[in-house]
Amino acid sequence: MQAKGQGRAPSKTDTRVPATDDEIREKYLERAIRELNQLTRELQSCDHCPRGNLMPVLGSGHPQADIFLLKYAPLPAEIEEGVAFYGRAGSALMKSFKRLGIDPLAVYGTLLVKCPVPDTDMSAPECRARVLEELAIVQPRIVVVMGEQALEELNDLGVPLGRMLEPKLGEIQNLTPTCEALYVPDIDQALDEETAKRNFWRSFRQLGDWYADLPPY
Repeated sequence: MQAKGQGRAPSKTDTRVPATDDEIREKYLERAIRELNQLTRELQSCDHCPRGNLMPVLGSGHPQADIFLLKYAPLPAEIEEGVAFYGRAGSALMKSFKRLGIDPLAVYGTLLVKCPVPDTDMSAPECRARVLEELAIVQPRIVVVMGEQALEELNDLGVPLGRMLEPKLGEIQNLTPTCEALYVPDIDQALDEETAKRNFWRSFRQLGDWYADLPPY
């Protein structure tokens, strides 16, 4: 790619038509899909965690999502399907997206502990760190960190060019120069009790205001 303002010697044989914005976006999307597929293959063949014959629980959503949902570990429904946010949490989030006017196609969701191990302490640190690869591929505009364990782990991993996030529920923070973060309660712990549901919603609804302020492009 040519740097802005950098000249180039004219060439009579150079008849290429400059790529349009749509073509450039399509190339980036193709690359993101390719890199996520490669990451999936690597996760499926990884033997760092004692997960036996069970497959890892993979992230799902748009490969270039604006919103990156992150929670710590999978529940049985997610393990059974092999997909993050499958089941009650996913259903609750879809209702929340509709209420907040958020396009679900603008969302990608994943876990730190991807392997269905009996105890999350048995998951390998290098496996939990692979969420940094997902962040680098998706390049979201905001990361929604769900729960104290997820927040502590993300801070410990050290996102490149990132800053430490504070446990301030419902507050938009700067994570990197190009990505913000929103800390909310763990959704899996917020579905069975009314006060917990209200606390989650009180924090999560800030995402609707953030999304509404995105430029229309």
